[in-house]
Amino acid sequence: MSQADAPAEIGILLYPNVQLAAVHGLTDLFHLANRFATARQPSGGPALRVSHWQGADTSARVERVFDTAPGTRGSPAVLILPPSFGDPMTSEEAAPVAQWLRARHAEGTTLSSVCVGAFLLAETGLLANRLATTHWVCADALAQRFPEVRVDADKLIIDDGDVITAGGLMAWTDLGLKLVDRLLGSTIMLETARYLLVDPPGREQRYYSNFSPRLNHGDEQILKVQHWLHASGARQVTLAAMSERARLEERTFLRRFRRATGLRPTEYCQHLRVGKAREMLEFSNRTVEQIAVAAGYEDPGAFRKVFHKITGLSPGDYRNRFGLTARA
Repeated sequence: MSQADAPAEIGILLYPNVQLAAVHGLTDLFHLANRFATARQPSGGPALRVSHWQGADTSARVERVFDTAPGTRGSPAVLILPPSFGDPMTSEEAAPVAQWLRARHAEGTTLSSVCVGAFLLAETGLLANRLATTHWVCADALAQRFPEVRVDADKLIIDDGDVITAGGLMAWTDLGLKLVDRLLGSTIMLETARYLLVDPPGREQRYYSNFSPRLNHGDEQILKVQHWLHASGARQVTLAAMSERARLEERTFLRRFRRATGLRPTEYCQHLRVGKAREMLEFSNRTVEQIAVAAGYEDPGAFRKVFHKITGLSPGDYRNRFGLTARA
């Protein structure tokens, strides 16, 4: 088989504490997509080749340890760094693999990561000055460890052409379907998604993430205001009232609040109110107008705009996806 006729290879990297469910799930997803694509090809030959790659101790040598279509040399078209249940590899541990990944990228391989895999991908230096995503729980840690990476945890997938990052643990399904779409086309991707009963790519991670406020920043005056906001549901609060409770001048309060929490006071209150609204949309049958008022918004239109800005969904779409009727 010539290189031109060879199936497109997707490699999956095995590293310490890798989530095996994702490794095997991706392998099965690509096997299924290959089956659908092969049935449509006159030659009947494989359209996808799936391989697993594993490093040898601490050397920079990484080898195929599993291959669905052995016999053709060269680098994979795509390499995937799956999620992990363990802590991210240290820079020292990751260095040999990062060197190998940079070499594959230089040969034209697209590098992609899921969840904690973004830390290993960032070790290559290829995410510098790029947008990237990871599990929303890990977003702050990724940004702190790699300040040159522009982390956007609202996105479930960020496709930068030669580098793709995906968010949470189960985002491997979205990444897998995106790669099928890229390599085999939308028809095969949709056929695979329908067979697996998986949503096609297009979701956003913020549909699922809850607001996780920073409370361990060490600024006691700001923490006092945060506790007050949480207790009151951030209803009918003003900048003046927050500054007074912190016993700070407004300009000083604004600066310290944002430094401590990462958000402006108005944004923080919006997240709290939307969090209450999400709970009511999930577990009650109140109308959107009633929920808007209960969450602290007199204007339902303004509530809808803020809700969509934070969650990426309208209140109605959110209820359809996550509410009592959807669960039933």
